Amino acid sequence: MVLQFIYSNQDFVTDLSQTGKNGPGVVPSTPTRFDSTLQAGWRDRMDRGLFRYHLGDLQTRILPGPCGFVAQLNVQRGVERRKPQEILSIQQEFNAGQFNFNRINPEEIILEMIKETRPQEDQPCRIIVIVNVSPLEFGHCLFVPDPSLCLPQVLTEFAIRVGIESVLLSSDPGFRVGFNSLGAFASVNHLHLHGYFLAHQLKIESVPVKPLVPERGFYRLEEFPACFLFYTESEHLDEVTKAICQVTDLLVDGDVAHNLFMTRGSLPGDCTQDEKGRSSRKGVRVALWPRISCFGAKEESAINVALCELAGHLPFKNKHDYDRSTEKDVVEIIQRFLLPDEDFLKLEQQLVTHLMGL
Repeated sequence: MVLQFIYSNQDFVTDLSQTGKNGPGVVPSTPTRFDSTLQAGWRDRMDRGLFRYHLGDLQTRILPGPCGFVAQLNVQRGVERRKPQEILSIQQEFNAGQFNFNRINPEEIILEMIKETRPQEDQPCRIIVIVNVSPLEFGHCLFVPDPSLCLPQVLTEFAIRVGIESVLLSSDPGFRVGFNSLGAFASVNHLHLHGYFLAHQLKIESVPVKPLVPERGFYRLEEFPACFLFYTESEHLDEVTKAICQVTDLLVDGDVAHNLFMTRGSLPGDCTQDEKGRSSRKGVRVALWPRISCFGAKEESAINVALCELAGHLPFKNKHDYDRSTEKDVVEIIQRFLLPDEDFLKLEQQLVTHLMGL
């Protein structure tokens, strides 16, 4: 019997803050019911040997430099993880003959998330939370909208909403959720998002951004690596979720690969924000990187540039690269997967026009 986790908007944490530069730096807070349920279920599966390897405390260091990259050594993930599927198109159809989440061991399911709805609202789609058996970090799990629907790895409004709501359900500023499209290092063509805990601040949480269509929560982050950014608090969730989906739909229609990363973040502003404003984590920042597509086998470089790497969290697959890589090395790797500036700015204008016209 799958554990059901029933929640409502009343369970969202809206008064969170974060202190410290790097390192844990998290204001102590009582874990929410969501945190406790997810973490207990994850630890239970780890203790029962359902993972491909035991994840202990990962060796971690902050690379010197303005980007503040958080590097971690995770050799076993590079060795033990399931071989990624061959992806040939961003719009590739679901293939029941390949691995998908209908084939997992049922014991890998931690819980089923169900949101209480008002009578006038549609009934929610089923979403299950399963352990990632090749974890990146503590609590690494997958959010899978009703697996029986056999949806390909293309974001839906419902999936985006559940991702943001999951961040809001946690009292831990280090809980993040993300998505890799096909052509952007997604390993399985079956709709899913990643969630995990990382007890380190990331620069993306608090750097100033440029307004693009602020009335729809749409901004541009100009720090490296530049990305589009949405910001929402719980009361604006409907409008911003819809705007994000309108943008990702446009990217899919244009065959533009993309990565998305959801994290607690400060209100978009400028450098004049005071310390309290910079440490506030009342809302959620949703970073979206359009990028150069990467098809076929994954490139065997020091890092694979996907959702966490773009956000500043770098899981290294071998000790040599972990020990010796500099910020300059990482920037050079990431740069190979980013759109040229001219293409990025052209896409920006297209997205602005699209959002303002809807």
